[in-house]
Amino acid sequence: MPIKRPPLVNGEIYHIVLRGVDGRLIFEDNADYYRAIHDLFEFNDESPADWSYRRFHSFSKNSVRENNSETQFENSSRAIKKRKLLLKILAFCLMPNHIHLLFQQLRSQGITKFMRKFGAGYGGYFNRKYTRQGHLFQGRFRAVLIKTNDQLKNVFVYIHTNPVSLIEPEWKNGKIKSPSRAIEMVEQYKWSSYKDYLGERNFPSITQRELYIDIMPKEEWRILTNEWIRGKWIDFNDVVLE
Repeated sequence: MPIKRPPLVNGEIYHIVLRGVDGRLIFEDNADYYRAIHDLFEFNDESPADWSYRRFHSFSKNSVRENNSETQFENSSRAIKKRKLLLKILAFCLMPNHIHLLFQQLRSQGITKFMRKFGAGYGGYFNRKYTRQGHLFQGRFRAVLIKTNDQLKNVFVYIHTNPVSLIEPEWKNGKIKSPSRAIEMVEQYKWSSYKDYLGERNFPSITQRELYIDIMPKEEWRILTNEWIRGKWIDFNDVVLE
């Protein structure tokens, strides 16, 4: 039975999961990841996408290379105009076949509007690039309302440790063969907000990190995350969408 999505209320915080249809990959190369990062920035606005989005959209399949993608993203995503944010992006993690997002809604229907824009924008890009048809994402996005500070801490750890599954398939069952390797992998994973929280400039324009920074300094977030990776149990049941 599908999980009923909670009402999306201004000021509340939600853990969002968006999956590829039938578990398919939604990122085939680094250019795809950069495109999704760009879309997280560009579509978080009440106004339609501006010229910078169209410029990025016009890049061909082979024109965005690993060595210059970050420069192109930074140049094309600078806020020339003052944006009217639909939501605060508190955290994110892009995985090969799904996306984790932590949103605080700012405007009525803000999350729904953003997800509609993102699904159409990135999905359309992907289909054109790989000459495919049909939906890229599996049904409606799923959401969990974050109600307590404990949930807020747990979802931070859960989202940012998701990349561990790429090298430790049993991580969700508490089985990690090499905690030190997993910690290094999480801290170096480019396609999440964790590096920015640790003070390493990655994609700082995407997230609004003040809430988490007010709760704990970056070193305490690192300690909390590393403790879980090393085997200290954190109850993820109230934040997980599987």
